[in-house]
Amino acid sequence: MNLDLSPVFVQNVTQAFPNGVDWLRRLPDLLSDAARRWDLTLGEPFLLSYNYVCAATRPSTSPGLDTPRKARGYSTGGSTQDCVLKIGVPNAELTSEINALRVYNGRGACRLYEADPEAGFLLLERLRPGGMLVTFADDDRATEIAADVMTRIRRPVPDGGGFLSLKGWFDELKKLRPCFGGGTGPFPAKTVDIVEGMVRELFAEGRPQVLLHGDFHHYNILSSDRGWLVIDPKGVIGAPEYEAGPLLMNPWGAMPDEAEAIRRTQRRIAILAEHTGLDRQRLWRWAVCHSLLSAFWDVTDDGSDGENSRAWTEIFLRTQV
Repeated sequence: MNLDLSPVFVQNVTQAFPNGVDWLRRLPDLLSDAARRWDLTLGEPFLLSYNYVCAATRPSTSPGLDTPRKARGYSTGGSTQDCVLKIGVPNAELTSEINALRVYNGRGACRLYEADPEAGFLLLERLRPGGMLVTFADDDRATEIAADVMTRIRRPVPDGGGFLSLKGWFDELKKLRPCFGGGTGPFPAKTVDIVEGMVRELFAEGRPQVLLHGDFHHYNILSSDRGWLVIDPKGVIGAPEYEAGPLLMNPWGAMPDEAEAIRRTQRRIAILAEHTGLDRQRLWRWAVCHSLLSAFWDVTDDGSDGENSRAWTEIFLRTQV
């Protein structure tokens, strides 16, 4: 199997994973293995970032199963079932995604049909029509939809572990000053001081935690015949208000002017608070903290990159809620 992989995908994988080069070399064999295992006919890949994701079909009944998939709750189209195959480098984040999808069990999220965490394989429901929330021109309505989905996927912390933690993510901010010789590099010192204080206060509150999507935004909320559903959950244990952080920074790309960005943020937080019952101030504080963490994840050793997230940190700090 010959794969025409984009240079960006190759770079992402090789930079993110120590064994990325070897995994890319084995990817054709991994795809063939998944296809044989689940009787798949593989289609074209989607836009690739860190995982190989492609369309697939398989028979609507499976050898060795006593009941058709339709009877088990799977949607089928004629004699075949549309699905999505996702293959990634096996790691804790991918395992956490699998565990989160199992907890959701199709309620508010795409269904997980099959999975092998050790191999990094996921077979997922193909959502139809599959339009992203980002296509909505009415931002208020898009935020209301997001708030409804956010509420539907909120779950208590599952037993047994196997998930990422918000505390673990934010512990990475402790590396910011050492990365820049004790300073704050491209980040304003006052901003870092404020966020460090917020992070300490938020984690000291000891409020109940939940299972979070962890990357909840307009590109991960898709339309389907079962309503709006999420894809690609990170599966993170933490405060429910954190979920709004990525949403408030999206759609990703060109920044609105400052006045519009502040107005939009205020309006979105008001809608989220009304529809989810979450506290406005905590929604805002977690958004501030998330935006700096996101910027730190993106910044390079020379202090470049991460400009978009850094800009949102300053916008959020200027926003009164």
